[in-house]
Amino acid sequence: MQLTPGVNVLWAQSHCCRSRPSAQFAKASTLHLLHSQLCRSGFEYGFLSMELFYVWLLFAFAFPAAALQFSENACLDLVVRRSQPHKAEYLRFRTNYVLVFSLMMAGDWLQGPYVYHLYEYYGFSVRDIGRLFIMGFGSSAVFGTVAGVLADRTGRKRSALLYVATYVLSCLTKHSRSYRVLLFGRLLGGIATSLLFSAFESWAVAAHNRAGHGDLLLSELFTTAVFMGNGVMAIASGLLGNVLVNYVGYGPVAPFDAAVAVLLIGGLVIHTTWEENYGTKGPANAVTRQFIKGLQTIRQDACVGLLGASQALFEASMYSFVFLWTPALSPAGERLPHGLIFATFMTASMVGTALAGKLSSRMRLEKVMQAVFWCSAVSLLVPALFHTHRSEKASMQGELYIFVTAAGPLEPSTTSFRRQTCCFESLAGSCWAL
Repeated sequence: MQLTPGVNVLWAQSHCCRSRPSAQFAKASTLHLLHSQLCRSGFEYGFLSMELFYVWLLFAFAFPAAALQFSENACLDLVVRRSQPHKAEYLRFRTNYVLVFSLMMAGDWLQGPYVYHLYEYYGFSVRDIGRLFIMGFGSSAVFGTVAGVLADRTGRKRSALLYVATYVLSCLTKHSRSYRVLLFGRLLGGIATSLLFSAFESWAVAAHNRAGHGDLLLSELFTTAVFMGNGVMAIASGLLGNVLVNYVGYGPVAPFDAAVAVLLIGGLVIHTTWEENYGTKGPANAVTRQFIKGLQTIRQDACVGLLGASQALFEASMYSFVFLWTPALSPAGERLPHGLIFATFMTASMVGTALAGKLSSRMRLEKVMQAVFWCSAVSLLVPALFHTHRSEKASMQGELYIFVTAAGPLEPSTTSFRRQTCCFESLAGSCWAL
């Protein structure tokens, strides 16, 4: 098309005016894209630096934990081997129980680091998340009073399979954003936790005694199971959850799906290899009688009441820690490697647990427990009083690690002190009363 000179000039001016904003827009888009890439790179770099810090911390705790645990296990194994050589039948029994217990604990540990994070990811407030946690803790407290009796009456194997079923259902509810469904899942999780700490141990004791293995081998069985289930599997579960969420990209619900798979594998092993056993079937009101007996024992023996109270109070502080460590380390919703942090917590706790044997051989148990309570109280008091700014998060992390390390010796020290001073049934009843 031919244009006159005047029209050509007008066309050129209009075309230039139209093209100039396009060029500016393209330039602005490029700069914005470059800025977003730099910001994202800086964010990823900061997250990777954080992960490297926790990896270094993990190894810093892992080496002393492994050294202490190895020396402790070596001494126990030497005593057991000298007094009662391992039989092939016992080794098969130990392998089976340790495998099952480790899988069951892994199903629990996989969920731990991501419960709060998942609820936060769904957009719930701290108050709503707190109610969800209370539902789980309350369910475990209520059902825990009858879990042992239920396992004795209905069968320990059946109760172990019930644990698998309830925890699998609890994990599946995590796919829902409905608050009521999540509350129901926490209810199921509390029931499952009560079964975890009653059915499996009672089944192992009964099966061990039925096979005629000695008392030292029973101690060795539980030492191995606790080391694998509460130590190795806890650390491995935290690391696996971290990989699934941060590197595979399945999101914060992925550890719960992994827990389902682990629990189902363990349930299959229980179904195919375990034989049913039962406890002594007492009267129908056995739970009420034991509760009343616990109250009477508290009145008669102050030691039982004080020990039960101290144990209950420390567990309360531990539950507060479980609920608050995620918001404490990410007050503004910062991205955290939750599984890796959890693995370092459990490694630090292993250091404290391994130290319990060393400390109890040199100090009275009362002194050990006093040191645990004082260190734990101070470590939680400092952040409560002074740490109100994000810049102090590094110092807060140190105090949280002091708390979990100090908490390590409490359980073995409490168990030893309980065996020396009072009977287990009386203490159980007093704990329910408190």
